[in-house]
Amino acid sequence: MSTSPHRRARRFLALATDSPLARAYLAVVALGVLVLFVAPDSPYAMAPTLLTAPLSFLPVALPFGAGTAGGGAAEVVAAGLWGGWLLLCALVNAAALGALARRQDRAPSVRPGGRRTLLAAAVDNWPARGYVAVVAAALGFSLYAVLLSPDPGFAAIWPLLAAAPLSFLAVAVSVPAEYSSLPWLGSLVFFVGVVLAGLVNAVLVGLLTRRLRARPTVR
Repeated sequence: MSTSPHRRARRFLALATDSPLARAYLAVVALGVLVLFVAPDSPYAMAPTLLTAPLSFLPVALPFGAGTAGGGAAEVVAAGLWGGWLLLCALVNAAALGALARRQDRAPSVRPGGRRTLLAAAVDNWPARGYVAVVAAALGFSLYAVLLSPDPGFAAIWPLLAAAPLSFLAVAVSVPAEYSSLPWLGSLVFFVGVVLAGLVNAVLVGLLTRRLRARPTVR
């Protein structure tokens, strides 16, 4: 018997709120939202979007946000939709961290093959596989543009957004490599970093999916 949607929703909210790791993450996101309202022109105003990535980057082509043109009721509705979406993204990320924390609680010691079991979460369920496919497509498009297109433009932005937020660390690490004697080293570091960031996200997606699909233990 499959888990009912109502029970999955309750389990989802529990995962997002019942572990110190998840609650700490939500507190940091709340702090980022506070900074957004207090100093909207500050570079730190992007913190809520970055902290709730990669889902927060999905509606980049939609008129979400307080800066939507039109003013009045249209701007209020757009800001409300953006706030609701941001909250949902934060809860999803918090639930994924909660699923990771629960796994660590049940398996505190590293057993032989434990890392292999953890990495299996990135490919043994369809949500994780779908995410891996999105990251792979973004990387493939970016590599094609960089290696074969005469004008790659901003093609690297797609894998950067797909594997966020950890992919932004790949940018920070690859910048010094750009000034090395090997001109290709910066691109290599960036793409390897994006792959690792995407793998981490895929594992979290897989762990969350496992938790939501797991049947309650009968005692």
